Amino acid sequence: MSKDFTFSIKSIRFDEDYRPSENTRITTNFANLARGDSRQQNLRSTLRMIDNRFNSMAHWDNPKGDRYAVELEIISVEMAVDAGRSGNAIPLIEILKTNIVDRKTNERIEGMVGNNFSSYVRDYDFSVLLREHNEGKTDFSTPEDFGDLHGKLFKCFVNSEAYREYFSKQPVICLSVASGRSYVRTENQHPVLGVEYRQDAYSLTDEYFGKMGLKVRYFMPPGSVAPLAFYFSGDLLADYTNLELISTISTMDAFQKIYRPEIYNANSTAGKVYQPSLENDDYSLTRIVYDREERNRLAIEQGKFVEELFIKPYQSVLQQWAADYAL
Repeated sequence: MSKDFTFSIKSIRFDEDYRPSENTRITTNFANLARGDSRQQNLRSTLRMIDNRFNSMAHWDNPKGDRYAVELEIISVEMAVDAGRSGNAIPLIEILKTNIVDRKTNERIEGMVGNNFSSYVRDYDFSVLLREHNEGKTDFSTPEDFGDLHGKLFKCFVNSEAYREYFSKQPVICLSVASGRSYVRTENQHPVLGVEYRQDAYSLTDEYFGKMGLKVRYFMPPGSVAPLAFYFSGDLLADYTNLELISTISTMDAFQKIYRPEIYNANSTAGKVYQPSLENDDYSLTRIVYDREERNRLAIEQGKFVEELFIKPYQSVLQQWAADYAL
């Protein structure tokens, strides 16, 4: 059955002229930044933040702090359930690809794929399935096999010919740490990733990404005020160059300051034992307009959309495929 699942990849530049296409997920954070009266200033300021962060970290042979620029591509992945039928491709995943421009050598260096991660099926799992499963219950729990289908779809994509054709390395996804969890600073320190933290217990997101074949480590890079969660499948410290790692850190540190200022734009730095909280009121706001309430509301709408478009119509096919699928 897996041979009937085919993937196609589309790319669009994320720059100050970016406008979301009609087919993009409306909950995608990029689309949120690129709407409204502040759209161009939002985009311009975000890209400037990323470039400044990159140059502050890649400071060697960079005396003026302006040697590098980061170019971003939004990678949209569509999946056709039946390759023999046209017009039935499902928008599955959106990730980010970084590219690095070295202004000194006029070289364009491939960066990291992954970074930000958004998924229709993930919206369904967390905003529809999980919500309905716990409605009216006093104790939180997850449905049986929660995340199994999404995990197998992701693995199928990263092991597909389409992925190998476009990307030379496995993805690294960088997200916020979970509020309410405790993270303890270790003695391990990487020159780029920074100080490593370890958590007291895996979060639901950690477990969900584990079903995608991704491990997690937490590092607070130099100049950051809180650790970031890095999800990867190989060896995070050995498989990627310093510039590749910096491209992810600079991009996602900037985005998290916009998305989660209570954690990543806090006015104090994480200590030896750190518990992130969205209730923290000692933080600074960027000058970038981001509508978090809209993001949460639209996640439910898009979860219901994929339920009607994909989960229900192909339920028997997906169950059979998931039961048989193995790497």
